[in-house]
Amino acid sequence: MILAGMRLAFVVTAAALFVACHSPGQYGYSRTYSPLDAESRALTGAVEYDPVMAKRQPDAWKGKPLSVFGVVLSRTEGTGGSARLKLSLRTLESRNLCESSSEDTCRVTVSEREHSIAHALVELGGDDDVGPLSVGASSLVRVVGQLVDDVDPNDGSPVLRATYYRHWPRNYYVTTAARSHMRR
Repeated sequence: MILAGMRLAFVVTAAALFVACHSPGQYGYSRTYSPLDAESRALTGAVEYDPVMAKRQPDAWKGKPLSVFGVVLSRTEGTGGSARLKLSLRTLESRNLCESSSEDTCRVTVSEREHSIAHALVELGGDDDVGPLSVGASSLVRVVGQLVDDVDPNDGSPVLRATYYRHWPRNYYVTTAARSHMRR
């Protein structure tokens, strides 16, 4: 009888620890967006980039920490070993779309439509730089950084120098277009 009680206590404790330690992980498998610890620190004082207001009041936006979500349209070599990403800026959805009621089927969700174009200079490392899950066309990135003085010479879009980025490879996130086969 005592042994059965000890087993039950162990199972309950193990289950509680599992639930308490559950994390949405690197790619954010949860019902709502969950920033990583380093991401939360990088976002301190940052505001969401507003392309309309930045164009109207460029001096007010220079030097200010900004945050953007963007689907990578292209990746080229930047200056000093950085990658230059052309981004289709998207809006983060407040709730992620999920394939089922299980959180591990949820994917970070951004708007289907772009609201602007911007470029980001990002120092990529490890698997984000080279390999099957590296940053490339159709990846999603969150970039925290500041606007640089120059605009892109090809399209006149603003350029951010990243102080932090987070990356989701293609098929590790969804857009609102997936509502037809996923749920909230």
